[in-house]
Amino acid sequence: MNSPAFDDPRIPLAAERTLLAWVRTGLALMGFGFVVARFGLFLRELAAVRPGPASVEGPSVWIGAGMVALGAAINVLAAVRHVRLLRALGAGGPYRPAVWSLGIITTLALAAHGAALTAYLLLHSAP
Repeated sequence: MNSPAFDDPRIPLAAERTLLAWVRTGLALMGFGFVVARFGLFLRELAAVRPGPASVEGPSVWIGAGMVALGAAINVLAAVRHVRLLRALGAGGPYRPAVWSLGIITTLALAAHGAALTAYLLLHSAP
């Protein structure tokens, strides 16, 4: 027997669009994390050609790697969430969003990464 949720093709297609939006978010985070991680290498190369201290160490590699890991985790969690939603809809169950959604968790993790990166940039800016 077919679920009423799947009788209307807009419902599974909307779930598919949501999954693809999360995949884009995860890929964007991974790409931006790579750029942040490589920024530390750029600063070291810049310091090598300028007079002054020869090494510039910073947390950009760790922050960038954290963003790449966050992007990968978002893609995995989005896939798990999508499968659970399709199973619930297929069984005729209603959609009940959780209090802690993937969007809220992602937003909080990005805010933490942004705060760490802001603190680093402010503490290591030229006078």
